[in-house]
Amino acid sequence: MDAATAEALRVERLVAAQANAEALFAEVGRRGIIRAGVAERQASQEIRDLANELFGTTRHWHKRIVRAGPNTLQPYRENPPDRIIEADDIAFADFGPIFAEFEADLGRTYVLGEDPIKHRLAADLPQVFAAGRAFFAEHPELTGAELYAEIGRLARERGWTFGNDHCGHLVGEFPHEKIDGADIESYIAPGNTTPMRRTDRLGRRCHWILEIHLVDAERGFGGFYEQLLDL
Repeated sequence: MDAATAEALRVERLVAAQANAEALFAEVGRRGIIRAGVAERQASQEIRDLANELFGTTRHWHKRIVRAGPNTLQPYRENPPDRIIEADDIAFADFGPIFAEFEADLGRTYVLGEDPIKHRLAADLPQVFAAGRAFFAEHPELTGAELYAEIGRLARERGWTFGNDHCGHLVGEFPHEKIDGADIESYIAPGNTTPMRRTDRLGRRCHWILEIHLVDAERGFGGFYEQLLDL
């Protein structure tokens, strides 16, 4: 298989993996898995079981996350205590299922109740993602540090704070190119001054996940949205 055909196949499988993850989270919403009275951990297990039901998926390449209320302020690396979801909470799920050996990484936010500020934050998440994706498309030499700075600006422009020290990472076949906490080039983060459009150590095109974590620290909640940036 020549390089161009191999890359086209990689892209096809990454996009298909994401489509499956999107279908999973749409079904989470339809079935009301994120609901008042259930613990975050139980909701996470129900989403895992739903993935198995829909796709036969039993493996996930990173820890499965469901967070609600004040726990939504915490970035991925933290492990806050399990919490019972309440009737007026905002909550998010972050899963990394593996489909046909290709990684998906998707985050979605759900609002319980009618709080208009929580609904506004949830609505802003995909808008900030889309604006960040457009910025990436418009700047061919963009570095991870530059995109991180732009995402922070977009968050502030809408009245929120960005909630993490990076806003995305590499993604690919499982296990994807090793993401090491000390290897800043694997992240969309301050300090990564390498162009995002580059090849990996095997000479293949790098593909990226963009993460949007908006928080309102004063009111004590946040939301999360992530998916493929460049495909």
